[in-house]
Amino acid sequence: MVTVRRWWDRKGLQIGLLAVVAGSAWILRQTQGELVLETYYTITRPLQMLQSGPTPEERLRDARVLELQTRIVDLESEKKKLQNLLGYVEKEPLASRPIPARVVGRSADQWWQQVTLNRGANSGIQEGYVVKADGGLVGLVQSVTPNTSRVLLISDLKSQVGVTISRTAAKGVLRGDSSADAVLEFYEKVPNAKVGDLVSTSTYSQKFPSGLAVGRIKSLNLKKLPASVAKVELFPPIRFLDWVAVYPKLENQDLETQKSPDQKSK
Repeated sequence: MVTVRRWWDRKGLQIGLLAVVAGSAWILRQTQGELVLETYYTITRPLQMLQSGPTPEERLRDARVLELQTRIVDLESEKKKLQNLLGYVEKEPLASRPIPARVVGRSADQWWQQVTLNRGANSGIQEGYVVKADGGLVGLVQSVTPNTSRVLLISDLKSQVGVTISRTAAKGVLRGDSSADAVLEFYEKVPNAKVGDLVSTSTYSQKFPSGLAVGRIKSLNLKKLPASVAKVELFPPIRFLDWVAVYPKLENQDLETQKSPDQKSK
């Protein structure tokens, strides 16, 4: 008996471990490892929850918040643009106060040629009206419906505007180049102009009143025949027009009569 006890003391732990291993193997074989997988998932699930990203509900809520934030920014931007335009309109004389309008149509294949406004004949707009934006001249109303107007932009290849160099009164014709720049063809072979000179509409223009800002000379080519040419950087944001002001066409003589005696003397 004593001998058996001693043997058990020496081998009992090993036998127990073998029994546990054998039992575990039998359980794994019978359950095909499902018990181990369940135990693993039970232990690791809290860690996965801590490490995983937001839930679908949280993602949906965040997306809605971002959408609302974007909308607020857009509305604030539109409000600021409209306030600036209305303030600009209020500064004009009552007799020549423009009609505010917004660009609502613009095709990709005619991006630099024309835009559509959300105001038309019902708002008093007529063909030949002048369109301006921040920076100066934008174009001319080409056609009108009761509620819309189509504007030929000064960046159109068919556009021609009589312009003058503010510093020297050198004159020429500004033609669109389907870009944010335009080409100025001088009447003179060697004009009195240089890079950086400001360009505005001239008294020779038959479509636009004089003195409207157009742009700045970007480069000069005095060797061009039959007359020199210049590349003009347009001031108005033709690339991304939004709000504009539509003016009745005023003849240059009418503009002269509107100037005060002090302005005439100057």
